[in-house]
Amino acid sequence: MGKFDFGWASLLLVILVWSVNVVSEGVIKVNSKFTGLERNLRALKAHDEMRHLHILAGIDLPIGGTGHPNSVGLYFAEIGIGTPPNNYFVQVDTGSDIMWVNCIACQRCPKRGYRNIELTLYNPRDSLTGKLVVCGQSFCKDFYKCSGLGCSGNSSCMYDQAYGDGSSTRGYFVEDVVQYNKVSGDLQTKSGNGSVIFGCGYSQSADLISSDETFDGILGFGKSNSSILSQLASSGKVKKMFAHCLDGVNGGGIFAIGNVVQPEVNMTPLVTNKYVHFPKRL
Repeated sequence: MGKFDFGWASLLLVILVWSVNVVSEGVIKVNSKFTGLERNLRALKAHDEMRHLHILAGIDLPIGGTGHPNSVGLYFAEIGIGTPPNNYFVQVDTGSDIMWVNCIACQRCPKRGYRNIELTLYNPRDSLTGKLVVCGQSFCKDFYKCSGLGCSGNSSCMYDQAYGDGSSTRGYFVEDVVQYNKVSGDLQTKSGNGSVIFGCGYSQSADLISSDETFDGILGFGKSNSSILSQLASSGKVKKMFAHCLDGVNGGGIFAIGNVVQPEVNMTPLVTNKYVHFPKRL
């Protein structure tokens, strides 16, 4: 859940392309939680901004990583949700689909998270653009068709998401505006936004409620139609593709969404039809 394994490679660049229909793109900044390294957020932000000067894309997420091989890092972004927007720290996760944030009804959600970050409970009633998603909407029908659960009529569209580390979240879907920076034709950025359906979580477990590990929620970048990337792509906001480049020696990196402009980087395509097994040496 939201974790990147570095292995012995110090720099990893992966491009995943799912479709080719597009128009414009945008930008979100990402920070990282280091495992085994004490790095303050201000120093991390300065390092990420320097790396960000060299790689531009539709939505760019400057991230960081640990220099230790075989270690695991958690990466998070600060995004704006609602009208007027409030800021939320969400963990970036390429292994799950839905985006969700802690909701006002959550009783056990901590007020502060990783490195004493102040956390915010989302309340759809506080946003002029926030609204509930009901079972009769096409998003909910598609979601329940894949999950095998039942939902009908004007009842709230519920979700129950479990992760590989044993944590879980439960809540209902809402729709609201997500704020991000958009790349213009002269490679400058300006404010952009898109309407996205995401989870309003009222019951979390395990690390998701641990005060020293938790964030406001999780930003899933899976390839199902329920992911924020798929939703923004279907509305023509971004290209349905992403890439991440992790520097495991010095920390930092980029999580790029949409069309990637990287004149100094060579691309290596993924091999999807072969499996290579490396025996463990004792």
